[in-house]
Amino acid sequence: MKHRAVSKLLFAWLFFSTALLADNRLANISVKNLDKNSFRVTIGDSELDVLIRDKVLLSKKDRLLDWVGYSAQAVHHYYGRFPVDKLLIKVEVTDGNRVRFGQAFGGHSPLVRVVVGEDITADVLRRDWIMVHEMVHLAMADMPRNQRWVLEGLATYVESIARAQLGHLSEDFVWNGFLGQMHQGLPASGDKGLDHTPTWGRTYWGGAMFCLLADVEIRKQSNNRLSLQDALRGILDAGYSMQSGVDNALQIFEAGDRATGLTVLVDLYNEMRAQPKPDKLDSLWKSLGLSLQDGNVVYDDSAELAAIRKQMLTP
Repeated sequence: MKHRAVSKLLFAWLFFSTALLADNRLANISVKNLDKNSFRVTIGDSELDVLIRDKVLLSKKDRLLDWVGYSAQAVHHYYGRFPVDKLLIKVEVTDGNRVRFGQAFGGHSPLVRVVVGEDITADVLRRDWIMVHEMVHLAMADMPRNQRWVLEGLATYVESIARAQLGHLSEDFVWNGFLGQMHQGLPASGDKGLDHTPTWGRTYWGGAMFCLLADVEIRKQSNNRLSLQDALRGILDAGYSMQSGVDNALQIFEAGDRATGLTVLVDLYNEMRAQPKPDKLDSLWKSLGLSLQDGNVVYDDSAELAAIRKQMLTP
């Protein structure tokens, strides 16, 4: 029965891949049993070993393995490969029907730990953001505590972009989230730069705001030929995955700038690391042709940077 269940899962993935692979966006993926509690999801050249010890969650292993593969596809596509060659994913149980928690660990043996409700459904897992968020962490080197905003902001931003690029999220969903939440990253009264204000808002949404500003500026300076995605692929290709560490985020940004041939990341870091900038985002949203009206996203295709906005969620 175990092999039959996994075979059904693999068939589902092959069907899913065939349906969506017309433009070769998806990496090859396979699933197999290692033992009664362990399963291997292979994506491209990377092996993701999934450990499920709880009996209730084991009965839902098909949907959990689908979740791992579905999330890994988005990350693999965004970076051009999965960030690490080998990964252990520990799936632990709690009560409820949602993904409660996730955490990524780097070093020699990368690990992602997730806590999942025993009543979780396949639909909830397909909509989950936590697995992608933690997998994105694997694509960035660890860094000093005062620069954690780089790691968390990057994962917050890329998680949405990567999922949208494969159609896992709609354009409206992503922009509605950014328009409604990004302001939490703006400096409050008395705040300093990102390196010196370790609040939740500045760490997660301030870091995401940095990524958004960098993405737009790279596209502007390259006539929409390059993006933050190119810079981040360059950072990963330079060896700065979560299996490594750096003394200062500047090393990371220099590697990203080398990949694009621009100086956007270093310039923006120097602007935002010690000073509370920017103080608002209104002009950015207007230039991108984005606004919220009664909770709905309104697009202005005549806006100055509308062409850039249209390209940002495109594979």
